[in-house]
Amino acid sequence: MSEQPEWMNPMLATLWKDPFDDPEWIYERKLDGQRCLIFKENGEVKIYSRNQHSQNERFPELVEALARCTKKDFIADGEIVVMKDGVSDFSALQPRMQAKKADLTVPVKLYLFDLMHLDGTDLTSMPLRERKKRLKGEIDFDDPLVYTPHRNENGLEYLEEAQSKGWEGLIAKDAGSTYLHSRSRKWLKFKCQNEQEFVIGGFTEPRGERVGFGALLVGYYEDDRLLYAGRVGTGYDDQFLKRFGKSLKKLETESSPFSNLDEDDPGTHWTEPVKVAQVSFTEWTKHGKLRHPSFLGLRADKKPREVVKEKAHA
Repeated sequence: MSEQPEWMNPMLATLWKDPFDDPEWIYERKLDGQRCLIFKENGEVKIYSRNQHSQNERFPELVEALARCTKKDFIADGEIVVMKDGVSDFSALQPRMQAKKADLTVPVKLYLFDLMHLDGTDLTSMPLRERKKRLKGEIDFDDPLVYTPHRNENGLEYLEEAQSKGWEGLIAKDAGSTYLHSRSRKWLKFKCQNEQEFVIGGFTEPRGERVGFGALLVGYYEDDRLLYAGRVGTGYDDQFLKRFGKSLKKLETESSPFSNLDEDDPGTHWTEPVKVAQVSFTEWTKHGKLRHPSFLGLRADKKPREVVKEKAHA
């Protein structure tokens, strides 16, 4: 099988401010995991992350399941997750995402939600409903493979259910839309809680009995500038503080990578902006900083330059 073709980029959803009901749209659960594309050709399976890195060694049980799920060649879109009490848990997925080899003590599931190619036929120009129908009919969904179900029309009711169950949110999709290899307003994100990626540009010294580091200094790109968004001081365990603290020291630089922050504080350390963190928070302050941020995990599947401030459209 050839390497992942450049044109096969995943379709990305746009953050949307005002949820709605519409009979021409479908509504899927938004999963908090690792996006992936699956390529199967002549019995050989390759799983790629969003930034085109092979995930086969990290998830061999998924490779095996995909190898036996159908004899046909296909290209599919999905999300790798760890489920805890019915909720996808990004933090619990970290050992699998960060390990070079598979850590099978952390069980994962692969939720598939789109089918772009089947036995040499390009399905991307077909309506979404038809692609999902083909997906459900052509793949044998035995554990750990899961078909991503959807609701028709009742998006607002489904969003209330998502909020009550502690889900991250919903993805609303135009049921007649084609598959586009870019961000689109044919797929929309309705979020129950604020969460996005940020670039790590520094850290503070640990205080008291804290080990490794105190807080991470994070930001996002606006054009070519890395803008400071705040300090993230919660969400870590001691093991991560020690391990990642050592990694941060190797990335130290003399000057701030942030265009709008250059503190003269001996307890602040700057780093090369090469690491990406997933962070939850309650809201943005009027000064453009994160309120009550909490660390969820590292993202190896997203390039720092791709990290921008998510803005809800309406």
